[in-house]
Amino acid sequence: MSADSGKVIVVMPAYNAEKTLERTVRDIPSGVADEIILVDDASGDGTVALAERLGLSVLRHERNRGYGGNQKTCYRAALERGADVVVMLHPDFQYDGSLIPHFVGFVRAGICDVMLGARIRTRREALRGGMPFWKYVMNRILTLLMNVVLGQNLAECHSGFRVYCRRVLETIAFEENSEDFAFDAELLAQAAFHGFNLGDAPMPVRYFAEASSIGFRDSVVYGMKILRVLAAFLAQRARLADLRLFAPANREPAPSV
Repeated sequence: MSADSGKVIVVMPAYNAEKTLERTVRDIPSGVADEIILVDDASGDGTVALAERLGLSVLRHERNRGYGGNQKTCYRAALERGADVVVMLHPDFQYDGSLIPHFVGFVRAGICDVMLGARIRTRREALRGGMPFWKYVMNRILTLLMNVVLGQNLAECHSGFRVYCRRVLETIAFEENSEDFAFDAELLAQAAFHGFNLGDAPMPVRYFAEASSIGFRDSVVYGMKILRVLAAFLAQRARLADLRLFAPANREPAPSV
């Protein structure tokens, strides 16, 4: 893919994002995206009405599917609409949408197949940006574990800003992923398993009252789910299992073990 070609679609998995959506959209540079798709996960606020006023393409779940279920709809829609590059951006204004062209450039140039926005450049910057200390510690531990198991060297594995080339989403069986927050870790494990090039670049830290964030208890549950994903990855690599999670999307998935 050349540096100036390819359809770029931004997808936003949204749930009760009315308070932050407009600021997130205004951050995106004009002309960088051919389309912005917002998938609303049965929000109880005015997210859908606001998204329509902002001119976004809106899809809505009649019932809450969860974070992972929302992303499945996002990626299906982007592929169906001919995206060559898909940008997943949380609509909670935690991530700087003005940086989209730079991240897309790495994918268009063929340097990376997946790019993540890394909020943690230094501990001081992360904490000054409002990241709770306990969340910083968990982020560092889980990122280290994921890097070791997946054979990567990413600064952060838990970012809500991600850019994918079309081939990644066509290859991995993301439909087999969890419907919850484990989805992101599973997708990284799948991308690593299939040999795609993963990379990241620094991004400002934004933690504030209206931004979505899971609490301590849910973070512990999330950490346990990541450990389960890594165990599945190691089992698949060692050929101790043949899991649907790591089957190519273009063939009939193997039975669950």
